[in-house]
This record gives sequence, structure tokens and C-alpha cells, in this order.
Amino acid sequence: MDLGISGRVALVAASSQGLGLACATSLAQEGVRVTLNGRDDSRLEAAAARLRRAVPGAEVGVVTADLTTPEGRGRIVAALPEVDILVTNNAGPRPGPYSAWDADALHEALAQNAVPAVELMRAYLPGMRARRFGRIVNITSAMVKSPAADMGLSASARAALTAAAKSISKEVAADNVTVNNLLPERIDTPRQEFMARRRMERDGITRDEAYAAIAATVTARRLGRPEELGDACAFLCSAQAGYITGQNLQLDGGTYEGLI
Repeated sequence: MDLGISGRVALVAASSQGLGLACATSLAQEGVRVTLNGRDDSRLEAAAARLRRAVPGAEVGVVTADLTTPEGRGRIVAALPEVDILVTNNAGPRPGPYSAWDADALHEALAQNAVPAVELMRAYLPGMRARRFGRIVNITSAMVKSPAADMGLSASARAALTAAAKSISKEVAADNVTVNNLLPERIDTPRQEFMARRRMERDGITRDEAYAAIAATVTARRLGRPEELGDACAFLCSAQAGYITGQNLQLDGGTYEGLI
């Protein structure tokens, strides 16, 4: 299917690896001019080189900036003043019990996983609305709908972003600008490696055993592949997806137990 977005301009936040890079790759395969973002210049340039090799002819730029700071976000917008597609993303807070959720931890979680996305949306929405095309995809987490006991910081901050995104989607839909969220769980990325190592240390098991234990919690009995999420992101950014907005698409191998 031709997604109708060849030549469009995209910013993918926190995209030097993992889900962000997967989304950037899928968009580049559709002919989108992609800019990657990250804090480490060498890792970012290496990711851009990998993407160019994976998608020959792809137009790939980079902007090194910490999107959790006003200065970093300002650097991003200065380097890329107008985009047609915005994919927001960032690593989540460390897991932990509620006893660790003091005011500083709560503020930091919001600063990582809610404020940057909302601020980038605010920066780019006027141009999208004026041009009457815009696609925003926020990578949040399955924890938004089914928080685990030790993931409250992540779930709370991402739920705040979900609420903001829904409100924004109502205001901009008539201008052909959509705002949707991807809710991944158990995708085979460096984040999952971190979770596996926590399980190895806690349970005294091998890496293979840790990954098998994680896969056993998924209804599909496997981890998701990054490119599966990337392709879902690309479709939500397509011309054909203009009637899909304000939605939360779960990529969890069927694990979520609820109806809605």
C-alpha cells in the first residue's frame, strides 16, 4: 500500500535506538524525510548511518538535543522549524515501589514522559494546521491501561500525556491533523534487555531463562518486533489514516484483558 506520505518531513524524538529508530525506519521506507533526535552525538550519527544503509536513498538528518530541557527543545525546533509528522518518544522512569514516588520522582517522570511531547506538539501544531496536514504519534506504554505495581511513575506520566493528546486531538481534527498513541508492551528493544537483567538479578536465572519468562507473560508467547511497531506508526501517519484520531493502539501480543 502506498501510504501517501512520500516527501513529507518527520521528526522522531529519542530515535537513536529501539522503538524510535524503528518508527524512523518505517517512515523512511515510505519516502519520508526523517530527522533523528538523541542526546549522544556519536550514537545518533551511528543510528543515522544504519538507517541510510537499511533504506538506500533515504533522506536522514540528525539533531542532537536533550528534549527534556527547554534549551534542547528549542534546539530541535530551530533545526527543524516545520514538520508534517511528529513522533514523540522517550525512555521511561526506572521501575520501583510507591515508597520511591516522592515529589522529585513525580516531577522527573512528567519532565521525561509528558512535558516534552506536549511542548513539541505545541511548537509544530500551528504549521500543521495551516498546511492542513499533520500526523502526531506518541509512543506511550501499555501501562497506561494496565499499570504494573512497580511502574506507577511511568504509567502516571504517560497517562497524563494520553489525556493531553486526547484533548488536543479534539481541537485539531478539522484541520486534517491527527493525534494518536502507540501503547507497546514486551517489544524486543534495549528497554526489554534492561527488564530481563532485572529479572536475572532478582531470580538468579540466565538471560535465556529471563527472556523465556517474559515471553510467557505475553498471550502471543513471543516478544514483539520493533518493526511491527514501526509499521503501525507509519500507517497512523498515512494519508489513509486521516479518520483515526484520539486513539490508543495497543501492541502487546493480545495480552491486555479489557474490552476497551
